[in-house]
Amino acid sequence: MTLSIAAWDKTTGQLGAAISSSSISVSSRCLHWRPGVGIALSQNVTDPRLGPRLLALLDDGVDVDAALEAVKQSTPHIRFRQLGLVDNRGNTGLYTGEAVLGCFASAEGRHCVAAGNLLANEDVPAAMVRAFENSGGSFGSRLLGALVAGVEAGGEAGPLHSAGMLLGGEPSWPLAELRIDWDDDPIGKMQAGWKVYEPQIDDYVTRAYRPDDAPAYGVPGDPG
Repeated sequence: MTLSIAAWDKTTGQLGAAISSSSISVSSRCLHWRPGVGIALSQNVTDPRLGPRLLALLDDGVDVDAALEAVKQSTPHIRFRQLGLVDNRGNTGLYTGEAVLGCFASAEGRHCVAAGNLLANEDVPAAMVRAFENSGGSFGSRLLGALVAGVEAGGEAGPLHSAGMLLGGEPSWPLAELRIDWDDDPIGKMQAGWKVYEPQIDDYVTRAYRPDDAPAYGVPGDPG
């Protein structure tokens, strides 16, 4: 019911992930980030506890492959799960259990992983990785472009209804956490939101650290 990508951006040091699904509110369960540590995907009959467990292991100094193996060996019902992990140096890993639903596949690229289940075909994750690796523009735009490429390669076997994107950088809070929880065009709506938000990301960081230097946006009650 899901296609997703997670990645590290070598230029900015940011970590990010994007996801879409036929299920409602997919990103609330499936995308997990820890500042300075990594980003994780946990999907298919989702257990949202697994992403934070993977990140906690990375934070304790365990490498990506060992973290995935530890969760695999210690988790009941792991055969239903599909996991992806990227650390803050771009090391990547994947796990897919034998009971994952429908047509499923995963792919690794340079500093990125993609995975999906109940797909139209097995080529979808590889198409997402190729799109991410070969695209220009901002990190967030490249992640969203990978989702679009996944849809164009066949996407899910059924219609998509929700989507999300999570970006983390130097601050201790997400730079971007966009969600479309239920819509007939979730990726398109998220791209529209990103077009509005992307030019303002740095200004909102400035508002946190140096509010006197932050620009105003003309909303009611906003000075200047």
